[in-house]
Amino acid sequence: MYDLSSGFSVGYNANVSMPAASTIKVAVMTEVFKQLEEGDFSLDQRVILHASDKDDGSGDLCDAPVGSEYSVSELLARMIDVSDNTAANMLIRLVGRRNINREMYALGLRRTWLSDDIRTQGWAIRNELRSSPSDMVRLLKLMAEGRLIDEWSSNEMIAILEDDEFNTLLPESLPDDVVIAHKTGSLFDTLNDVGIVYADGAPYVIAVMTTELPSQSIGKSFIHALSRTAYQGEMRLTTWRIAKGLGTFYVGAVGDVPSAPDVRYWDNAATEASASTGGGL
Repeated sequence: MYDLSSGFSVGYNANVSMPAASTIKVAVMTEVFKQLEEGDFSLDQRVILHASDKDDGSGDLCDAPVGSEYSVSELLARMIDVSDNTAANMLIRLVGRRNINREMYALGLRRTWLSDDIRTQGWAIRNELRSSPSDMVRLLKLMAEGRLIDEWSSNEMIAILEDDEFNTLLPESLPDDVVIAHKTGSLFDTLNDVGIVYADGAPYVIAVMTTELPSQSIGKSFIHALSRTAYQGEMRLTTWRIAKGLGTFYVGAVGDVPSAPDVRYWDNAATEASASTGGGL
């Protein structure tokens, strides 16, 4: 966990490599925005669905006909907000798995990589998608500070993460009015949730990763308890910091949620229909 106001951080087993599950999609999204910034393609670029992209572990694009086309913006929304694995594989193919791994290393993430696309059948996925709590905290810290690719890209990624539809882990223990930009991940024995919590006056980044769980209910209870403890501790810390007249390390106004310039674009992307043929990748 990293406190964006004070720079204070704390962790337990934070540097341990663990199954990333769908939290790896934050890394995929980062490389997509890097290549967008470099002008390799646009948000409107259309990508053709290949049979090899399909994975039925999460999302419904796996049921779409081969040859269907989707814009990059819609694939981003589907990959994060409903955790569509097929959308993720289409974006991995678009930007290149090696490029994703190279960018994570360049950002200082030493335990985050994909050795294959997202294939949820079988045990191998636990070793093919890897990360660590400290890596995810670093990635989201850069995003919260507007330094992941650039400020525009950071704000766009935050806007997408805010729309995650799976809110039964970290958000469950937060007050209803607290905004969280986050991404969950789960496998048969793994539950993860990583995000930026915009607590009033005390924004912080938190990454909780669990694996080898005897049951997912135990993982949920653990994440709920940790999220509650982190939030309560952050509120106590900010009260003390304000009382002492201490400043903030946070780039923006403390507690303010960045407003992405194209936030309405993402709302439309989530419901965008498949386009007609021609011109895809």
